[in-house]
Amino acid sequence: MSHVIKEKAKLLARVRRIKGQVEAVERALEAELGCADVLQLVASVRGAVGGLTAELMEDHIREHVLHPVDAAERQRGGDELIDVIKTYLK
Repeated sequence: MSHVIKEKAKLLARVRRIKGQVEAVERALEAELGCADVLQLVASVRGAVGGLTAELMEDHIREHVLHPVDAAERQRGGDELIDVIKTYLK
């Protein structure tokens, strides 16, 4: 069973919280709140997405790089992680 599936409920709860935070940014913009307030909301979203990303990366490393089924899975897991990091850092 995939580590993402095992943690599905927890991950979905985090995504739903992030969705609520993004909706708060939308409401703040619609209400024409001050830029400092909107920036604070955006910073919160960024932090939440960063936390989710870190958790998923950690789980991926543990499952597919540190404790893979075989050497081929380790290679694939490492390659996938490199691709994700390159995309993340763009």
